Amino acid sequence: MDLPDYAIEAHGLVKTYAAKGPSPAKTALKGIDLLVPRGSIFGLLGPNGAGKSTFINICSGMVKKTAGTMKIWGRDIDERARDARAAIGEVPQELAADVFFTPRESLETQAGYYGVPTAARKTAALLAALGLTDKANAYVRQLSGGMKRRLMVAKAMVHSPPVLILDEPTAGVDVDLRRQLWEYVVGLNKQGVTIVLTTHYLEEAQELCDQIAIINQGEVVACEPTSSLLRRLDTRNVVVTPDQPVLAAPDLPGFETRLRGKDGAFAVTYRTGQSSVEQVLAAVRASGVHIKDIATEDPNLEDVFLSLTRTRA
Repeated sequence: MDLPDYAIEAHGLVKTYAAKGPSPAKTALKGIDLLVPRGSIFGLLGPNGAGKSTFINICSGMVKKTAGTMKIWGRDIDERARDARAAIGEVPQELAADVFFTPRESLETQAGYYGVPTAARKTAALLAALGLTDKANAYVRQLSGGMKRRLMVAKAMVHSPPVLILDEPTAGVDVDLRRQLWEYVVGLNKQGVTIVLTTHYLEEAQELCDQIAIINQGEVVACEPTSSLLRRLDTRNVVVTPDQPVLAAPDLPGFETRLRGKDGAFAVTYRTGQSSVEQVLAAVRASGVHIKDIATEDPNLEDVFLSLTRTRA
């Protein structure tokens, strides 16, 4: 069987939630087109309420679309709903596991839901891969938050799906666990699993994702390779460390400013075709700030994200 070019295909996807009481009907997705290349690590970003969760819930079968089409691993979600859902493993943002089960029992039960034969189950391998072997027979309620998060990833992989959706997988997770989790996810991707990631940690998306889509107000405002997305802005940042820390970034006419770090430093964004570093420094001095040190930065994903979502707000 030929493998599909795209792990997920959405065309003209619309979702409108009906009015409830005094709340009017709301269209969460406004006819979006989105293609997730097979074998990629694909970032799905957007502000709160942009439509990311609605898109993911349509993928997993938790929400029914209003209009449009979607295929998962080449399987239409209307014509082959069961097969489409079987192609996806989802790690939801909320921790959802029976606290009276052990991790081993949780994985065995989940595998049973997907009809995985006993002889084909890989419970021990998944527990080992996620660093849970020594907790295999402890009750889930005894696990730390980080261990529960790892268990959620293991549950999503019991049926070896070709597509794995990670919804804010490192929210509230310490740095060491975050690193371990990404090592495992990158390893899955190297084995051919397509990863769809939503995260508010934009540095993670910039480092990990081959391609990124940004959704805002139910519309796709960008979808392209990460390197291409970073080239969108003709801006640079000047990071200014003042002699005395400031509580708020100074208001500089013609420039965007924001606080950076705990030392009272702030960043000034300027357009390379319109201004220069010297003009930025002159504006900072004119505001009464005495400069201790400066550094320049090329735009990062946060800059692009803010530019695309603010301009359409």
